[in-house]
Formats: sequence, structure tokens, C-alpha cells
Amino acid sequence: MNQYFDTDTGRIIIALLFFITLLVVVFFTHKYVFVFLRKKFSTSNNKLQYFVLRMFRVPSLWIIYWIFLKIFSHLFFSQLSFYAYLSQINTLLIIASVAWISIQFTKAASFYLQSKLNIEASNNLDARRKLTQIKVFKGIANSVIILIAISVGLLTFSQVRTLGMSLLTSAGILGIIVGFAAQKSIAMFLSGIQLAITQPISIDDVVIVENEWGKIEEITLTYVVVRIWDERRLVLPVNYFMEKPFQNWTRTSADITGTVFVSVDYSFPVDSIRQIMPQLLNDNPDWDKRFWNVQVTNLTDRYKEIRILLSSADASKNWDLRAKIREQLVDYINENHPDTFAKLRLRNEPFTD
Repeated sequence: MNQYFDTDTGRIIIALLFFITLLVVVFFTHKYVFVFLRKKFSTSNNKLQYFVLRMFRVPSLWIIYWIFLKIFSHLFFSQLSFYAYLSQINTLLIIASVAWISIQFTKAASFYLQSKLNIEASNNLDARRKLTQIKVFKGIANSVIILIAISVGLLTFSQVRTLGMSLLTSAGILGIIVGFAAQKSIAMFLSGIQLAITQPISIDDVVIVENEWGKIEEITLTYVVVRIWDERRLVLPVNYFMEKPFQNWTRTSADITGTVFVSVDYSFPVDSIRQIMPQLLNDNPDWDKRFWNVQVTNLTDRYKEIRILLSSADASKNWDLRAKIREQLVDYINENHPDTFAKLRLRNEPFTD
């Protein structure tokens, strides 16, 4: 038995058993500490601390495991034939760990900055613009971190370094080929950055794209999600908003003026609508008391068209306001001037040869 444990295999088995036992102990200790901290932070109103604790729970355990793996591999496996491979794995693990923790830091910073914004305010234009920049630049930072991590990880292999040196002589041709093949992807990525800087759209903007009314729900480096009024999602490439025309109803302000059209006979008294409009609007909470107007905007051979302008604090309220006023006007005309709806007049004259 002693001879068996004096061999390399015996030392490896003993080291692995001890290492696995230590990992189990560390796991439960780590879990107990984080449960204690979570209970402590859950009683406070500091959501940032709780968010950071939740974000770094797994990465911190990963780092502790890597430290113990590094120590054990150096103490027990440094003289073994596969130590070089184990060292390579350790290096890749620390690179992945640093990248993972860096991404968690960007998420924590993004959460902290978002907590300073009041999106629920009635005038949230500035908050929505900042939120858009935070989300887009967080995506940029995460992409850069992942790209650097992959590059550094590949450079740890001597074969990749040799290949990289040989490719330097043909870097110009390779760059042209890669640039031509990925021009659409690069253009889309740059459009995402340009979108974050110029901000033709922001999170929660009301837009009309592809003849659909909706709100901007999500903006990434490559695509934009529009939540349409009937709960469908319209997904568009980010360069769509840099290359094609679209309507943004909340570009500078959420205030909006909508229209209601009523077609009536020439005998209908327009002043009657002007007289009842104040009462209809004052009883409606969707009107912001900013503006209303009644005008005849069109004449045809059969009817006259009356346009009612109505203002609201945002597009959703204006939609409800217009629908309600339209219903009330139809009821009013039906009750008080039932004969003045648009009609087609026919004259019955005797036929003469």
C-alpha cells in the first residue's frame, strides 16, 4: 500500500481527493456568507448593494476555485508530464474569469447609472436619452471585453503566435478580404455607435415605422425592437434608423396634438361643436388643457369636413382622447342634429324625350 501511494498515481489521487474536499468546503462556506449578506442587504433600501452582491456571487466563487487550482497544481503536479497542459488551462481560466468579472462591473455600473434616472416622470426625455446611451455603450464595453479576452486567450498558444507573425506579411490583403466580407456587420456596428451619439431614437420613443405605430422597447448595437400597439414586436436592423425615414413623435417632447375628423352635411351648425367642446374636454383627464380648435378644413360636393385638434401629454393619452371625443361627437350629432350627417342627394325629375 505504501509503495502504491509513493507513486505518481497515488499522489495524484490523494491530491485530487483533498482538492475536491476543499472545493466542497469552500462552496458551502461561500454559500453561507452570501446568504448572510443577502439577508443583511435585503432589509435595507440600497438596491445597488443587493444587485452587486447578486452579480458577483458566482464570479467570486469562480476566482476562489481558480486560486486553489493554481496552488494545488503548482504544489502537487509541477513535476508531472501534463503540468504544462494544466498550466495552460489555468491561464485560460483566469483570462475568462477577469473577462467575466469585467462584464459584471459594466452591468453594475449600468445599474447604478440607471438608478439615477427617473423614467416614470412625465417629462422623461432627458432620462430616456441617457438610458439609451447607457444601454448601447454597455453593449460596446461588453463586446470589447469579450474580444480582448478571446484575443489574449488565443495568444497564449504558441502556434497562434507563430501564425500571427506569418500573417503580418499579408495583413494588407487579409484586411481587404475581411473588410469586404464583413462590411455589412461593421457598418451595422458603427451605426449602433452613431445611434447612441446622435440619438434619433431613444428608449420608449413613440415611432411610426413600416406603417406601424409603436414604442422603442430595446436598442442594441445591431438591432432595435419596436413594441407595436397590439403587443407584437417589430425587429429592425439598427442601420434602418440611420438610412430610412421614419416618424418619431417624441423626439424633443412627449406633448402631441391629434386630430378628429367629422364629415357632416352643409346644414350642420359648426358653432354647436365649439360650444360643447369645453365641457367634453374638461371632463376628460387625457386632455392636458393646452390646446383645442375646431375648423372646417375641406368641402366636397356632398359634405363638409370638420377638423378638431386636441392636445395631450403623450401619444397614448391622445389616442384615447381622440377615440372618446369621436364617440361623443357622433352621439351628439345623432341626438341633436340627426339629419345633418353626410348624405347623398338625388333629384327625381320626370324624363322628357
